[in-house]
Amino acid sequence: MLSERKDIRNIAIIAHVDHGKTTLVDAMLKYAGTFRSNQEVATRVMDSNELEKERGITILSKNTALTYNGVKVNIVDTPGHADFSGEVERILKLVNGAILVVDAFEGTMPQTRFVLSKALELNLPILVCINKIDRAEARPKEVIEEVLELFMDLNASDEQLDCPFIFMSAKLGIAKLNLEDDSKDMKPLFDTILSYFKPPVGDEEAPFKMLVSTIDYNEFVGRIGIGKIEQGKIEVGKEYLVVNHHDKSVNEKVHIQKLYEFDGLNKVEIKNATFGSIVAVSGIADLKIGDTITDVSDDTAIEFQKISEPTISMYFMVNDSPLAGTEGKFLTSRHIRDRLYKELNTDVSLRVEDTDEPNSFKVSGRGELHLSILIETMRREGYEFAVSKAEVIYKKDENGNKTEPMEIAYVDVPEIYSGAVIQKLTQRKGVLNGMSKGQGEFVRLEFSIPSRGLIGYRGEFLTDTKGTGIINTIYNGYGKFLGDFQYRQTGSIIAFESGVSITYGLFNAQERGILFIGPGEKVYSGMVVGQSPKTEDIEVNVCKTKKLTNTRASGSDEALKLVPKKVMSLEQCLEFIDTDELLEVTPKSLRIRKRILDSTLRKRAGIKK
Repeated sequence: MLSERKDIRNIAIIAHVDHGKTTLVDAMLKYAGTFRSNQEVATRVMDSNELEKERGITILSKNTALTYNGVKVNIVDTPGHADFSGEVERILKLVNGAILVVDAFEGTMPQTRFVLSKALELNLPILVCINKIDRAEARPKEVIEEVLELFMDLNASDEQLDCPFIFMSAKLGIAKLNLEDDSKDMKPLFDTILSYFKPPVGDEEAPFKMLVSTIDYNEFVGRIGIGKIEQGKIEVGKEYLVVNHHDKSVNEKVHIQKLYEFDGLNKVEIKNATFGSIVAVSGIADLKIGDTITDVSDDTAIEFQKISEPTISMYFMVNDSPLAGTEGKFLTSRHIRDRLYKELNTDVSLRVEDTDEPNSFKVSGRGELHLSILIETMRREGYEFAVSKAEVIYKKDENGNKTEPMEIAYVDVPEIYSGAVIQKLTQRKGVLNGMSKGQGEFVRLEFSIPSRGLIGYRGEFLTDTKGTGIINTIYNGYGKFLGDFQYRQTGSIIAFESGVSITYGLFNAQERGILFIGPGEKVYSGMVVGQSPKTEDIEVNVCKTKKLTNTRASGSDEALKLVPKKVMSLEQCLEFIDTDELLEVTPKSLRIRKRILDSTLRKRAGIKK
């Protein structure tokens, strides 16, 4: 018999990147008394991963829970960046409603549209929070209109359109039902959550069923499956069955060894739980996202939408440069392979394949940021390896024609720079769909462009717009292959001698372009040491010393003035490398190199090509 769990609410927080989801969770936890009054709490406490804190983005969805007026509120904080949309798609299955956070200045953005469309497809009720009303340039009334227009654009039902609006500053911990209200805390938000979102409904007497929506991983207990109990009751020590809607070969009897519920930022061990609860289970070795844990009396699996396929891939390989093994701790193909396959435990959008080469692995993901996060994480863990340029994954349509992934790119840029952006994106096979007036001096450009047209473009974009432009992209399915174009209009400056860079050699080389190295750095033949303004590559000798003609000349090197070297981040290096180059990644260094180090063999390969 169906009944309500009035003591529980399950909600997700969805938004465009940097609109304040994680800060809102902080404010809610503080208001609900999750932290002691004298406890020191980090800002964006839910972004527990070191990279998340540095970049100010959420990469993995997080679960937390708080109690308000005797009701347990389970909260899921989701990523806002397009590359992690695989996380958003499946997390919404856990909840009975969603809080849509929109910046009171920026308004609705591309990712707002994406996450809202996913929530509306699942018929979730939406509570809209207009955040950052404390900003000097906030325009909450216009943003309400934008949100309602977006709801209508996405064919929201009348019920969904009739959603409540809350005005707030998550940073200050204030929420208001009306802009004029004099609120001092988050009470209006909490009262609305309890009154607007319905409690979960289910049958406690029905056979137990739970869909695994997220996988956590712990070195001590292995895989931890997180999901919402759809019906029935779960008990520790009892036997259950694991099945999968898409993979009928999955059919295994298992025992639940440990069961947890969320409380604040902690997992609390419990002995049993009933429908509507979000729980974590451990003790099942090969548990995957999309698996259903069910009672042994009923082996029907819960339907699960397949995760979107990756659109971009690169090769991770053993580093074989002359400096290999000097800076990393984990170097072998076995180390790299084990680490990549371990990542599959928690990253549902990633694919790893062995190749014909025993030292090379094909890794596919949802975008450049998705893969660069993995590279940076491995690097910090002590791995040393090389990666190729990111390339898109092509497919054939039903007529055998080549197709490629497409994106919609939304560009907000000061009007004076719009010409340069249109020219560059058109060269990269982009088509301008529309141009509209943005905020102040800004215009908004909308392009349809192949995913490969955006590879390596962000650095150029920031240069062309003097750092003022914003570009957001959303995957738009596969479309007709639009023909080849050149990724890079500049060549590489390549060292042709191994050794240590010398001021004299660098002084002569800097006239040929921008250098990536300074004096006293180890280099090897075939290593890229700079960027040439010309399209062809140039070879230089940065280890060259001045021939001494007499004793007085030995000190004249001190008079040579070197231009400061260009220091590139991991993302900039990945954008810069061309298809015939690799990026050597170690815990201490990032070095760009040619695939073929030998100059003669490289020229022969170029002629053959």
